[in-house]
This record gives sequence, structure tokens and C-alpha cells, in this order.
Amino acid sequence: MVKSTTQFVCQSCGATYRKWQGRCDQCQEWSAIIEETGLGGSGRPRGLGPSRGRKIELVGLDQPSISPPRMLSGIAEFDRATGGGLVSGSALLIGGDPGIGKSTLLLQAVAALSKRGHHCVYISGEEATAQVQMRADRLALRDAPMDLGSATNLRDILTTLDQKKPPAVLVIDSIQTVFSDQLDSAPGTVAQVRASAAELIAYAKSRGTIMLIVGHVTKDGQIAGPRVLEHMVDTVLYFEGERGHQYRILRSVKNRFGGTDEIGVFEMTGIGLSEVSNPSQLFLSDRASAVAGSAVFAGIEGSRPLLVEIQALVASNSAANPRRAVVGWDSGRLAMILAVLDARCGLGLSGSDIYLNVAGGLKVGEPAADMAVAAALISSMSGVPVPQETVIFGEISLSGDVRPVTQAEARLKEAEKLGFTKALIPNGTKAGATGLCIENFGRLHELVDLFAPDERALHLA
Repeated sequence: MVKSTTQFVCQSCGATYRKWQGRCDQCQEWSAIIEETGLGGSGRPRGLGPSRGRKIELVGLDQPSISPPRMLSGIAEFDRATGGGLVSGSALLIGGDPGIGKSTLLLQAVAALSKRGHHCVYISGEEATAQVQMRADRLALRDAPMDLGSATNLRDILTTLDQKKPPAVLVIDSIQTVFSDQLDSAPGTVAQVRASAAELIAYAKSRGTIMLIVGHVTKDGQIAGPRVLEHMVDTVLYFEGERGHQYRILRSVKNRFGGTDEIGVFEMTGIGLSEVSNPSQLFLSDRASAVAGSAVFAGIEGSRPLLVEIQALVASNSAANPRRAVVGWDSGRLAMILAVLDARCGLGLSGSDIYLNVAGGLKVGEPAADMAVAAALISSMSGVPVPQETVIFGEISLSGDVRPVTQAEARLKEAEKLGFTKALIPNGTKAGATGLCIENFGRLHELVDLFAPDERALHLA
């Protein structure tokens, strides 16, 4: 008889302990360790006895392979983020803050797939079917031929799905509400999430069903539950956005069938999420002319060039500890840029309040934004605006050098398409043939001399 075992599991990282303790040794979280009871094994290793496994077929690298077929939803931004469409038998995990629009996005995507003739099933563990129907009415999707269900018991869900032909697309909203009655743990615990996800993914793989799983996130923005959940699925998507902005970014951070860091851009409207086909033009639509402290950065998100406005404000402060506020960029990298401007360029920014914002609610992570951030800071300090028709990109080193970045030609072509006429880029950049006026920089102090020559001369004196 299989005995039940008791162990203490950290709900943050999944580490297991033989007895309870207040703080997890792995992730350093307090009060995250909870007692869980599950089924233990016999303890006997599976050796070369009579219960040997079946022989698997091995193939060589030189044998021809067939690319998996893609299922398009018809929502171009959603298909772009997933790598060009959904692959049969794959499992996708979608995470995001509460109320960001995860359920709305999946309902629209599944409705579009069902209208294209695919059998789709939407299982909600957080809402009743009537509530899902109310959302469908608001989104004008009531005529979509899809099946709805409300359940949290894993056995009930799998039994219901086995009664009919396996669906082409299955949505589980959300995995933290699903539980297995074979475990004594509460729904949402590490053991429940791991066991439920494993059963559902096995069902999808064996029947060729595309499974879309909604995952809750923690206060740090990470998907709640065990980290192994992100390793089990084929694709991990994060739905990002600021509450004060109507724009939403669907970002791919893992994809076994496509490239990572691909993004899809949506706008939240009264009738759901609408696609944004030209996000660069959208993020730059409200720019004011001739304002100091603003610079346009030509970035790359996945395979898509994207132009965004970076805003900076340098304010004097007599307090001992100046304030640093950053939205949409890495605060540690801002501290590095400020240190380089002080040490290599002679600007006294260490005692000033610094505010930095990426307009539109977009989060920029690539080092190529260093030069645009520095230009915005210098412009705000000197009061000299960066010309409105100018784009900037480049990485800054600790020595004050400006280094080239990748995909410069794609960045410049996107800027030229949107009507920009000038680009400030590092030396050695392979720009290709463009109609832009190119100005190259090798050192950061050259950028300071361009926008704040008086300030630099004052501090050097």
C-alpha cells in the first residue's frame, strides 16, 4: 500500500524541507513554507528487472524533419507573439497582473479560432459560465461557436474532455484554481500546481490539443507557483501594461517553436483589446515639439524595430539623499549612466533629483537605450531640446565610450519610415543606405558638448 508522505514546501520557489522553518534557505522568503501531504512511492528504484521500459527510436541530426504546422488565430499581434501561430500539442502559459486583460485576450483569441472552424473549449475556474458569457456580450463575441465550462476539479475536467472528440484548443483559466483530489494540499500550492499542470500537459501532448494556461503572478511580477511550471510548458507569455495607460504588451520570454522577446501590441478599448499595427507611431503620437528632456530611442523588440520616447527630468535638491524615480527602465542602469556622466563628463548630477520615464507604458531592457537616456538627461539639465526629428541609440561603457549595437539598419529604416531625418549613433555602426543624416559619436562627452557645452565647461572649470 502506498503511504502518504508529509513534507514542507516553499510556495515561492518550490524547495522542500523535512520540517517547518520560518524562512526559506533558497529564495530567502519569510512565511512561505507550508505543510503538504501527497502520495509517496515505494522507494525501490526501477532497475533492470522484469519491469523494464520500452525501447525508444533514435534518429540522427541529418535526417529530414517536418516543421510543425501553425494554427493562425487571425489576430496578427497575438500570432506574432506566439512565433507565427499556435502549434498542435503545445502548451502556452500566459501570465500578467490582475485585471491586465489576460482573460479578455484569450477569449478574443479563442473566439477567433472557433470562427475559423476549430473546436475550442474554455474552462474557467474563477468565473461562472454566465460571467464569461457577459464578457462575451460586451466584446460582441456571443456568436462564436465555442464551448464554455466552469470547473476546478482536475478529474472532472479530464473526464468531461474525454467524452467527446479532443478539442483543437483548450483554455484553463487559471492553473492556480485547478486541484487534484488525490492530493491533500489546497489549490494553488506548489504540489497542486505541479500535479495539475503535468496532467493537463500530458493530455494536450497525447491528443494534439493546443492548451492555453493562465497563470497568476506574484508581487514581484513572476508567475506564482513552482518555477518548474515554466519549464514544463512550450511557450511563456507575459501580458504587460501600466494601469494608467491603455496600451498592453504581450511579450514572449520562452518559445520552443519560435523566437523569444517577440511582442504583440494591443490597445484596451471599451469593446476589448484592439491590435496596434504600427506601435512606433502610437508611442510617439503625443510628443510635444521643442521640449527639453525628451529623446526618441530606436529600439528592437524581438524582430520588430520600435521607436519610443524617453523622458527625463533633472531637478535641484538641497536634501542629503536625492530622489531617483524610474518607470519603464532599469534603475541600476540609470545609476551607472549618472555615474559615467559625473566621472567622465564632469556633470554634477549626483546631488539632483532624477526622474526617468518611458512614454506609453513600455518597458525597455536593452543597453542600446543608454545613449538616448543620457541625451534626455543632458537636455533636461541644460534646457537645450533634442531636435524633434532626431533618433538616438547606442550603448555606453564605464569608460565613457559609445559602443555600436546590433540591427542598426532596421532601427534606422523604421525611423526613416516615420519621418525622422537625423540619427545620433555610435562610431563603427553599419547603417547601410538610408536617407537619414547620420552623426557619429565615439565618446559620451561629445554628446554633452552637443547639448550642454556651457554646463560641461562650467563643471570642468
